[in-house]
Amino acid sequence: MGAAPSTPIHPLSMLTAVEVKRAVEIIKATGRVAEGALYAHIVLAEPDKATLAAWKPGVDPGRHVRAQIVPGPELELIEATVSLAQGVVTEWRVVTGERPTLLFRETANAMFTTRAHPEYIAALAKRGIIDVENVQIDTWPAGTFGYDAEQGRRIARCLSFVREFPTDNGYARPVEGLIVHFDLGRNEVIEVIDHGSVELPRAHARYMAADHQPLRADVKPLHITQPEGPSFAVAGNLIEWQKFAVRITFDPYEGLVLHGVTYEGRSIAHRLSMSEMVVPYGDPGEIHGFKNAFDAGEWGLGRMTQPLTLGCDCLGEIYYFDAVLATEGGKPWVIDNAICMHEEDYGVLWKHVDLFGGTSEVRRSRRLVISHIATVGNYEYGFYWYFYMDGNIQLEVKLSGILSVGAIEPGSLREFGNEVAPGVYAPFHQHMFCARLDLDVDGENNSVYEVEAERVPPGPGNPWGNAFRAKKTLLETEKAAQREVNPAVSRSWRVVSETARNGMGQPTSYKLVPTMSTPTLLAHETSSVGRRAEFAQHNLWVTPYAPAETRAAGDYPNQSSGGAGLPEWTAADRSLVDTDVVLWYSFGITHFPRPEDWPVMPTEYTGFLLSPVGFFDRNPALDVPPSEPGGNGSSCH
Repeated sequence: MGAAPSTPIHPLSMLTAVEVKRAVEIIKATGRVAEGALYAHIVLAEPDKATLAAWKPGVDPGRHVRAQIVPGPELELIEATVSLAQGVVTEWRVVTGERPTLLFRETANAMFTTRAHPEYIAALAKRGIIDVENVQIDTWPAGTFGYDAEQGRRIARCLSFVREFPTDNGYARPVEGLIVHFDLGRNEVIEVIDHGSVELPRAHARYMAADHQPLRADVKPLHITQPEGPSFAVAGNLIEWQKFAVRITFDPYEGLVLHGVTYEGRSIAHRLSMSEMVVPYGDPGEIHGFKNAFDAGEWGLGRMTQPLTLGCDCLGEIYYFDAVLATEGGKPWVIDNAICMHEEDYGVLWKHVDLFGGTSEVRRSRRLVISHIATVGNYEYGFYWYFYMDGNIQLEVKLSGILSVGAIEPGSLREFGNEVAPGVYAPFHQHMFCARLDLDVDGENNSVYEVEAERVPPGPGNPWGNAFRAKKTLLETEKAAQREVNPAVSRSWRVVSETARNGMGQPTSYKLVPTMSTPTLLAHETSSVGRRAEFAQHNLWVTPYAPAETRAAGDYPNQSSGGAGLPEWTAADRSLVDTDVVLWYSFGITHFPRPEDWPVMPTEYTGFLLSPVGFFDRNPALDVPPSEPGGNGSSCH
C-alpha cells in the first residue's frame, strides 16, 4: 500500500494532511472566518503549464492551496488562496449569488430535521408508516425550476423510503407522492408536499449473500499472481510502467486526475480528468421530474469515493494510493486505499501465422489499470484508466448500484419508465459524463481534425463503386468544434502536432475514438437541465487552453440557472489552429431500466479511447517479449 509523502517533492505531489492543517491555520489567523463556517473544499492550487515547465527538481515547489469557505446560510462564498511557504493568504474573493456543493453536514441535518417535522410525520401516518426511525431519507440536489422557495436559499428535495431493519434495502419500498423542500443553510423544512399516496410495494429487494442461498457451487477460485512483482514503479505519485509515465492527483469533484502523460519521454497529455457528469431523469412528474443530479459538481466524485478492498474491488498484485481531502470542519480527511493500481492480462496483443515460412508469432497484451469508485447516493461509478503496451489510453466508466425508483400500482403501464419489480417503477434516465482532455501531442502546438469515412461516387475514378477515403476537416474555431458522434462514418477526432513529424514526414497525432454508447442530452435545450448541462448537448467541444477553465458546467453548478462553463467560454469562438487545445468529450448511457437491473444493477459500461496515429513509425509493441509457453510442447514463437 502506498500513500503520498508528508513533504511534497513536486509541484503536483498529492495534497498532504500537513498542508490541509497549515492552510486552515493560515486562514483562521486572518480573523476573517467566523466560528461555524464550513469548508466546501481545500485543494491543491495546481500550477499552470508555464510554472510547471520552469520548475527544477530539488527546488521548493512553493505550494499554494485553494479553499472554498461557506460562512453561513446566505448565498455567499469565500474563495481563498494560501501560500504555504509564505504563510499568507494571497487571494480573498467573496462570491455572492452562488452555492457550494451539497455539504455532508447539512444533508445529514436535513434527514434528522425532516424526520421530526409534524407535517412529515402526519404524511407518513396517512400511509400507515408509524415508525419514523425506519424511514430512509434521500437528499437530492434541488435543481432550478423558478419556485419561490428556491430564491435566495440553498435547498434540497427529500424523498423517502421504508426499511424493515437498518441494513435492509430501502429502495424496495418508495414512499410515493411525498416530497420535502428543505433549506440546507438554515436547517429547516420549507414545505412538505403530498401529491397522493400509492401503496408501498410488498416484496423485499435484498441482495446480500445470505438472502440468496444456496449460492452457486461451481465457481472455482481464480488466483492472479506475479511472483516477481508487478512491472510498474512508483515514486510518490509518479508512476512509470513500460514506456509510459504519469503522475496522479485526487480532486474532491473530479476524483482521479492524470498529469503529464508521456511515452518514452514524449508528451501525450498534460491533464486528463472527469470534469462533470449529470444524471437527468425523463419522467416529467412532480416526484421525479426535478431529478437532475450533477454528481461531480453538486456532490463530488472524489468526496464520494470509497476505500477499496483487495480481492473484492481489485484483484491481483495491487498498489494502493491514499487520498487526502478536507472535512467541512477544516480537518484532514484521509480516504484509505482510494486509488487502486494493478496490471491485467488483456489477451492477444498481436499475432501472425506465416503459412509460407512456417512460423507463428504471438504476443500477449497487458494493461496498467488505475481506478477509483465513487458511491453517489444509490449509484456506484467506477472510473478505470487503462494504459496499453501499444500506446493506447482508455477510460472505461463502470456503472452499478441501485436504481432510483418510485411506487406504482402493480402491473400499471408507464410512459416514462418501466416496472422492474411488482409495484416498483424506475424512470428512464441518462448518465452523461464529460471528460476534460488536455492533450499536448509532442508539445503544446496542436490542431484538431475531424476524420470520417467518405464514400466516392461511382465514376471514371471509381469504376467498381467500392472506393471510400478518409475525409479530414480542420476544426478551426470553438463553434465549429461542437460536434456529435457518427458511427455510420466511423467519425473520430485527431489531435495533430504542428511541429513534430514521424519517420515518413507525417505529423504525429493521437485520436479520440468513441468506443461505446455515446448519446447526447435528451432533455430539451430550453429545459432547466438543458440549460444547466449544455455540455451534454454535444459530444465534442474544443477550447484553447486556459488554466481556470476546468469545470464543464461552471464552478458553481448547484442550483445554477445555466450558461456557465463551456457555453460561456466558447461564445468567444476562439481560434483552435496551431495552439494549445483542450478536448471536452461528453459520453454516457441512456438507461431504459429492466427487471434484470433490480435489486442491484449488473455493471454497465461506457467510455472512450485515445489512440496513436502516426505518433510511432510502426507498431510500437514489436519489442514485447514472447510469453513463456504453457506446456504440452507449445511455443509462443
